[in-house]
Amino acid sequence: MDSGSVTVLSGTSSDSHTWNLVFLQLLLEEAGHRVVNLGPCVPDRLFVEECRTRTPRLVVVSSVNGHGYGDGLRMIRALRDAPGTGRVPVVIGGKLGVGGTLEDERAEDLLAAGYDAVFADGDTDAFTVYLSGPVVRAAS
Repeated sequence: MDSGSVTVLSGTSSDSHTWNLVFLQLLLEEAGHRVVNLGPCVPDRLFVEECRTRTPRLVVVSSVNGHGYGDGLRMIRALRDAPGTGRVPVVIGGKLGVGGTLEDERAEDLLAAGYDAVFADGDTDAFTVYLSGPVVRAAS
């Protein structure tokens, strides 16, 4: 498999939901991405190893259980600390806080920790626009 040829899609370690991952996989594939869907309840160590092994063009983290903020911070820190993963574009989205809408300062925390973009729950339009950008545009 050539470097950067896939997009890795992952749930967080505490999130057992799958419908969001199926939806995102279909959305990504429609945009031309070849997707490796790690599924729900992904342990951080597996997440990092899959990203190191596959050297993806993009990593997408999704959560709908409301614990995406804490899980996401832990995941991105582990990924950014791993050799060879510092430049992989990584985004997170979904229900990232148990209170519903994620506060701006928490989104800023996620960006400061190493995410390239944070998407609000249900904001597929912004995500689709991001996918069409030069960094993550799928090869034709």
